[in-house]
Amino acid sequence: MNHSLVTADRTTHLKIVALSLIAAIAVILIGITARITDPDIANARIEAHGPVLKAGKPSAVTVRDGIAIR
Repeated sequence: MNHSLVTADRTTHLKIVALSLIAAIAVILIGITARITDPDIANARIEAHGPVLKAGKPSAVTVRDGIAIR
């Protein structure tokens, strides 16, 4: 049994590559076939409600909690 990829032989590497390829194909197929079946959700538009806020003038805020020594 090969406990390290450094000492693994060619068939072990081939098994790892084949398994990862099969897993990647399965994930891709699941992603392609997954879809929303509810037509209300599939065609929904996102709309924002509420007041529109506009940016004002930039301001700088500083805080000094220490004692000023002059």
